[in-house]
Amino acid sequence: MNIALAFTRLFFFILCIFFITTYMISGDSGYTFPNLLMGVGLGSLLGFLLIGFDLLFKRFNLRSFNIAIIGLFIGFFMGEALVLIFRAVLDISAASIHLNSQILEIVKICLFLFGTYLGTIMTLRASDELYVSIPFVKFTPTAQKKKDLIIDSSVLADARIIDLASSGMIDHHLVLPRFLLKDLYAQSEASDEMLRNKAKRALEVVKKLEQLPGLEMRYNDTDFPEVKDFMSKLLRLARLLDGNILTADISRVQISAIEGVRIINIHALSNALKPLMQAGERIKIKIQRFGKEPRQGVGYLEDGTMVVVNGGGAFIGDTIDALVLSVKHTSSGRMIFCNAMDEEGDYHPHDDNDEQP
Repeated sequence: MNIALAFTRLFFFILCIFFITTYMISGDSGYTFPNLLMGVGLGSLLGFLLIGFDLLFKRFNLRSFNIAIIGLFIGFFMGEALVLIFRAVLDISAASIHLNSQILEIVKICLFLFGTYLGTIMTLRASDELYVSIPFVKFTPTAQKKKDLIIDSSVLADARIIDLASSGMIDHHLVLPRFLLKDLYAQSEASDEMLRNKAKRALEVVKKLEQLPGLEMRYNDTDFPEVKDFMSKLLRLARLLDGNILTADISRVQISAIEGVRIINIHALSNALKPLMQAGERIKIKIQRFGKEPRQGVGYLEDGTMVVVNGGGAFIGDTIDALVLSVKHTSSGRMIFCNAMDEEGDYHPHDDNDEQP
């Protein structure tokens, strides 16, 4: 929690105690110890309630908050309009309609609340059908409901982002924060050679992304100088823009569950797009090296998936037919276990101690 937030909470907590205590001791009974004690207690309770609401709406982003506020204003005017119409109807038909004053007030309250609720709900539902430019608020049309993707520095270190951007799946939705770019320029001049080379490769990826036709990558100038942690800046920007974060760092997926921001991992996306293999399916695989067990060979599919072939150790350097036994999912991807097949399509003999899936 930063200093500004802590100061704001403490300031309003003290204000709650001050105002409630002042009200209690300024009553008819005047300044007494019970009134003072009750004022401090009620003020503290109100202060804790304010902080509780703050924590409750921690994940409520600024865009949604502003839309709700505008909806309340529209609902307020709608409620007032309904009450005015009701009064006009009563004035016109005053001779024929006679209602108790208490019933009249209840009807007016019901009409006002109905109008306020209806206006707020309609504004929230219509936010995707309107396109209005308001500071800090963007009502987007239905065609633009797809969320923006905010680039993480780890993605720029992975050249696969260029292929992903070239596919057209993320056109008009890629956002590069300026503070990330400034950090990369600072790292490109660092004394650490490894860090410097990594930053230069990332800047080269940025240039290639800028040159891709149709991508239209956007830059965002929003910065949070009071926040020192780089990931915290990305999370705050994602909440502000109501977007997702595109990363290549597996450890950051857990942070998203805490902060309420979806983090899309490029490794998980790559694994999800790998072709599925079913037991009993025949594949062609080039055996590149020996496996851990005797007579076992190892090959790789075009997407990098490891294929362990029982009986394939005798075919190093050759492309053979293999029969899929099973597919094993690991933290680093998938592994396919197969049996080698001879030219007639039968299982190639292998030892009993070969590794089985």
